[in-house]
Amino acid sequence: MSNKVLAGSAVVALTGLAFLAGRIEMRSAGAAESAALTALDYQEITQLINRYAYGIDTCGGNGYDYANVFTTDGVFIDKNSDAGYAAGGRVLAKGRDALAELVGGGSKGCKTKLVWTDWSHLMLNHEITPTPQGAKGRVYLVQLGMRGPGSVDRHGGYEDVYVRTAEGWRIQSRTHVRNKAWHAPGLQTPDLN
Repeated sequence: MSNKVLAGSAVVALTGLAFLAGRIEMRSAGAAESAALTALDYQEITQLINRYAYGIDTCGGNGYDYANVFTTDGVFIDKNSDAGYAAGGRVLAKGRDALAELVGGGSKGCKTKLVWTDWSHLMLNHEITPTPQGAKGRVYLVQLGMRGPGSVDRHGGYEDVYVRTAEGWRIQSRTHVRNKAWHAPGLQTPDLN
């Protein structure tokens, strides 16, 4: 083979390798942006949200069945009430003890009007999206019996940040948002990831 053919072949080979290396690097960067979730991850996050509903409705474990679905520094943010919405979000509880008290447990002993055992929380149309830190989600909140027996209300929804801990998946932050928040771009909660 002539030197020109060998040189040309080497240039083509090196160009191909450079192109392939660039594609691999781009895929790696894309993977870093959003880690993949397994089917088991989706199932565990869904079960986490189911445990949330039971915990808030029953004040189980003196409110800690609810609080323990959060990270130890987990936070519940209100953007659904007028005051919470006007403030751009208002932290109602941070940390497991405060979260247990938020639902009437902890030092309140599940004996206050904050215990929501007269109605039920249903979370529907759960959407889970991978993020570099874990996952984020949003879900509709439907409440049964809030305005009396037989009543059904869509009471906004939740926007969540989930992280995997040594205890399994947990909610790092949950923001209660208004019904309109997902349909009007100016009302959306900022992405926490």
